[in-house]
Amino acid sequence: MRTVFSCICLIPPLLDALYRKDKEQLSEFAGEIIRLESEADEIKNVFRINMPNTLLLPVDREDLLRLISDQDQLADLAEEIAKILLYRDMVVPDALKELIDELLEGTMEISASAKDMIEQLDELLQVGFRGREQKKVEEMIAGVRRKEHNIDSIMHRTRRALFESEQELDPVTAVFWYQLIDRLGAISDQAENISDRLLLFLSK
Repeated sequence: MRTVFSCICLIPPLLDALYRKDKEQLSEFAGEIIRLESEADEIKNVFRINMPNTLLLPVDREDLLRLISDQDQLADLAEEIAKILLYRDMVVPDALKELIDELLEGTMEISASAKDMIEQLDELLQVGFRGREQKKVEEMIAGVRRKEHNIDSIMHRTRRALFESEQELDPVTAVFWYQLIDRLGAISDQAENISDRLLLFLSK
């Protein structure tokens, strides 16, 4: 999850390089995101290889593997954003900049919350997914859901602003902006999926 979070942390400077039209820095940030995504894939594969069916775990093996895949999908989304910006010259509509920054801020907050929840797993294991640590994680899960709801509102306003700015863009660029916005929103959806997976652990 820390590697995944490192991927996501590079999205704001990636977009800042786009705003500044600094193609060299944009390429560097995109390349680092792609490298970190590959590293996250390798970590995921190591987990899968070293988690035999006979291993005794305090949670269901398949649930744990799905949790790891949920985390990896966050890195996949960051990589998709990086590749769109790396392979296509994008024009940033003025009406979008403030909303994109708001969306980025919400994305970073919810991603950090997802990382914090995962980092509570070792303490949850020690107390058998009960007690004070359980309540702490349940509160974190509730916080992620509130943040995801807030990001949905930002997404709606951002899509609306893009729709109203379409005449400033060529049709293909407009399509790519819709894709970028959708992938940023998907990061918060995926963070919520991680929280739901942890809630499943707590309920068993």
